[in-house]
Amino acid sequence: MTRLAACRDCRRPVLWTTTEAGKRLAVDPEPNPTGNAAVWRDGTGAVRSRRPTAELPLNGWERLHLPHVATCPARAQQLALPAGVTSLAAHRRKRRPR
Repeated sequence: MTRLAACRDCRRPVLWTTTEAGKRLAVDPEPNPTGNAAVWRDGTGAVRSRRPTAELPLNGWERLHLPHVATCPARAQQLALPAGVTSLAAHRRKRRPR
């Protein structure tokens, strides 16, 4: 049984995966044939993800999911920044709390 978390922006359920690069990626919990993240559970029970390519297509044990950032309604409602304005959100996420 997979334990789901809630998106902090829209409160919808998300499934947290670990990418091949060791980063965390939130995906929608239901498989979607239009998705671009191949998700599977490894031998230790961890939920993993990767981007399928022509050289490494989808395997039989993987299911396609959409990254949650692509479907999050809270993200879609955000307005575009004016020209010359830079978002600091990515920088703030990288900072560690003291």
